Amino acid sequence: MKTISENRCFGGVQGVYSHDSSACGCDMTFGLFLPEEAETGPVPVIWYLSGLTCTHENAMVKAGAQKWAAEQGVALVFPDTSPRGEGIANDEAYDLGQGAGFYVNATQSPWAPHFRMWDYITDELPRVLFNGFEVDEDRQAITGHSMGGHGALTIAMSFPGRFRSVSAFAPIAHPTASEWGRKQFTAYLGADESKWAAHDSTLLMRTRGFDGPVLVDQGAKDQFLHLLMPEALAEAMAARRQNGTFRMNKGYDHSYFFVSTFMEDHIGFHAEALYG
Repeated sequence: MKTISENRCFGGVQGVYSHDSSACGCDMTFGLFLPEEAETGPVPVIWYLSGLTCTHENAMVKAGAQKWAAEQGVALVFPDTSPRGEGIANDEAYDLGQGAGFYVNATQSPWAPHFRMWDYITDELPRVLFNGFEVDEDRQAITGHSMGGHGALTIAMSFPGRFRSVSAFAPIAHPTASEWGRKQFTAYLGADESKWAAHDSTLLMRTRGFDGPVLVDQGAKDQFLHLLMPEALAEAMAARRQNGTFRMNKGYDHSYFFVSTFMEDHIGFHAEALYG
């Protein structure tokens, strides 16, 4: 593992690191904020998964999360959203290829050799994190924005007992029924739609639910509402009587201005679960 940068931040350290990924077959970069408490022992960790076109850097710089994480004594990990580099498949569209991994393991050409973000986020990067830093494997939570909200919800519901809480900002909530999902699932997973269901948070909520509290924030003026389909997830949560809260926030769009506005709520929500 290579240290790219480390900066003092709210009493803790905001680091950026890279490592050789066997899952993705390339170098991968991630950000990690460690609060001051990590100097004396392992701290709880919140995973933040970013959205389309983003790298590890977007939320790390724009979300304002470190201040609230430092106050709560929790770590934040900011993974990248896809493999990157020369020789790795890409597409001219912003919503497919590099920057658009959708947190799945691709099975189709030309994506299959490198686009294995499910394995990277759920297996490889956790091993790197827990072996290399003072973070507590038994106290994890997960959140994300847009495509990352999709990833956070599907991963949380697929690993019962791993995460104490899950939240999402404007998640792609029903990708098997949306162009933000059907296009990418066809490319990455093939035309057999039965293989898509494991990566749809609305379908997972209907059939499985989450074994902890859920918080979802959505902007009512989000320019991508027709692609996100938040009403499907809200209905699934209500039908299942999921322990959770879905909030439609008047006037907010899809930007990081929206994310940063509600970040304190999300960090506090997770801290309560992590320390409770």
